[in-house]
Amino acid sequence: MATDNSFDVVSKVEIQEVKNAIDQASKEVGARFDLKDSKSKIELEGTDTIQLASQDEYKLEAVKEILSQKLVKRGISLKNLEYEKIEPASNSSVRQKIKLKQGIASENAKKIVAAIKDSKLKAQASIQGDTVRVVSKDRDILQQIMGKLRAGDYGVELQFTNYRSN
Repeated sequence: MATDNSFDVVSKVEIQEVKNAIDQASKEVGARFDLKDSKSKIELEGTDTIQLASQDEYKLEAVKEILSQKLVKRGISLKNLEYEKIEPASNSSVRQKIKLKQGIASENAKKIVAAIKDSKLKAQASIQGDTVRVVSKDRDILQQIMGKLRAGDYGVELQFTNYRSN
């Protein structure tokens, strides 16, 4: 009897890794000579927003660059960050919020399903909330689909989890 194999396509950001990156970036900002008295801050608000604050836009860009480097080192894709516009704050300083994208948005999920159908491989894809489940009888086909999805750009970093062969 033929059995079905499946995996889930997800997009998750590890909050603990984000916290670690923010801690490292904050230490570096405090130690850098050009940012010494800039009152620059990096804070995590809730579980889905990072708040940056600094003296001016130039210094805010430097803080953003430091944070980006730390996030990449900790395995967080910059594709999962959504930068909001820079806004003025008190005492002529500026701030910016960065949203963390969790899950796959429905329009991106539809693109993923369409890409799997267009590949003409024998597999079914279904959207389940903010994940996409891919099912096939052949494990090799699932591997090919993973390769195709890695090569595509869907606006967020994709991970493949919950691999099952029944």
